[in-house]
Amino acid sequence: MASVMSMTGFGRGEAESDGRTWQAELRCVNNRHLDVNIKLPRGYGMLEERLRKKVAVLHQRGRVDLLLTVSGDFSDLMTVRVNSRLAGNYHAGLLTLARELGMEERPSLRDLAAYPDVLVLEQQSEDEEVAFLLAGQALDRALADCQEMRTREGKAMAVDLTARLDHFTAVVEQIEAAIPILLQERQQGLAERLVKLLDRIQLDEQRLAQEVAILADKTDVTEEIVRLRSHLEQFRAFLAAPEPVGRKLDFLLQEFLREVNTMASKINDATIAHLTVDLKGELEKMREQVQNIE
Repeated sequence: MASVMSMTGFGRGEAESDGRTWQAELRCVNNRHLDVNIKLPRGYGMLEERLRKKVAVLHQRGRVDLLLTVSGDFSDLMTVRVNSRLAGNYHAGLLTLARELGMEERPSLRDLAAYPDVLVLEQQSEDEEVAFLLAGQALDRALADCQEMRTREGKAMAVDLTARLDHFTAVVEQIEAAIPILLQERQQGLAERLVKLLDRIQLDEQRLAQEVAILADKTDVTEEIVRLRSHLEQFRAFLAAPEPVGRKLDFLLQEFLREVNTMASKINDATIAHLTVDLKGELEKMREQVQNIE
């Protein structure tokens, strides 16, 4: 029961080194297949595939949205590019302007450096291994945080599903116990109807036995109940399995519904019909839970 894992969760992680801080925020919801969406800071796209593989280790199904941000001191990655040709053009232009205006003032280095694009500050790409180490640490912590939440929710869902299975089992046992009584009542009713129809004509015991046999066969739901019990055992076993079981549980619930519908169509009785409606209601609630199990 403890192995059931929810597909819904949230986690946050952080890693810091050399004045820079990576933050990872992870959100996951139910989805038929694994769908990982990663948003990285500009210039760090080379990390995406490696981070995606980290997520896939712990998530087999579900939509996972991962947001990674980095902030702090990037001075070690900053370089100044000098555009000497542009500076020379500015210098020549200023000298020409001074000469035409009859000015003796000459442009200083500070004046030239103040012009656009003469000195350009550029950020170099960070070493991929260094960046992956920190981003990976932040992601690992977010995954662990999310995993804890998913485990808690999974345990709660397993407890709820087990309680519903117990109720489902009890209702199936009620139906099973009611069948012999129902069959007996129908046999008696059939005999009484035949006596009235035939009036004083002697009742053919062999024919009556045949009709009773046909009636019993139509009302017999032994196979359906046997299959339901098998499905119940499988369902409980899956809840305790170590691997993801959401798809298997979803398939089993479809088989549950198939047997319940067959049983309801065979037993045309108001009391038992009410019980099968109860079974279908439980199956629908279980299905809602199972949709969120990995």
